[in-house]
Amino acid sequence: MNEREVTYRSGEVTMTGYIVDGSRGAPAPGVLIGHEGLGRDERMTIWARKLAERGYVALALDLYGEGLFSYEQFSFEKMIAKHEHMMATPGLMLTRATAALETLAAQPNVDHTRLAAIGFCQGGIVATELARARAPILCAIGFHPGLKRPAGSVDGPIEAKLLMMVGARDAVVPPEDRAAFATEMEEKGADWQLHLFGGVGHTYTNPRVDELVVMPGFGYDARAERRAWTIAFCLLDEVFAE
Repeated sequence: MNEREVTYRSGEVTMTGYIVDGSRGAPAPGVLIGHEGLGRDERMTIWARKLAERGYVALALDLYGEGLFSYEQFSFEKMIAKHEHMMATPGLMLTRATAALETLAAQPNVDHTRLAAIGFCQGGIVATELARARAPILCAIGFHPGLKRPAGSVDGPIEAKLLMMVGARDAVVPPEDRAAFATEMEEKGADWQLHLFGGVGHTYTNPRVDELVVMPGFGYDARAERRAWTIAFCLLDEVFAE
């Protein structure tokens, strides 16, 4: 596998993502990875490598223009402020995600007809927004995704397949958000799935969440993480084989 940092621009901001190429020189599917509200951390690199092991080219995007996030810099208040800015600024999330997707599609070994977007927490919103905007992705997958819509969210038909996987005890995604998402998907006739993991909270894929956020409704869950990736790989295999 080949891996490297890659820079790209969105407006006046330079982003630094991370590409892992498992194509072995042949045309391969491309998978965009959206990070949590804290930023692109080492877990995104780990999952990019795992996707590359399956023969994909994976790009872990940078939504903030800050490059690799260090946990020593973590501040819950700053994370919330960055996320709220991203959600409140019309079109900002979609514009920056689109720049990353275009960067991925332009890689020499990427088959631009076989693209997907996955994301964690905020990154799940990113993936869904790309689907709403009819970006050229075959599926959008969210791990403990937020289900609220950012300002300026596009309200057109959805052609990509959607898979969102949420913990039943997720403090960030209450039942009314899940119901609103289901209603929207049904009204648009989308091919969608919403998996609910019993007894599981928010950020269930991040082993460090318990030291970062000490409050009900958050928590790492290794079993839910394994199950979520099994379901995600099934959908990726499905759309890339079509």
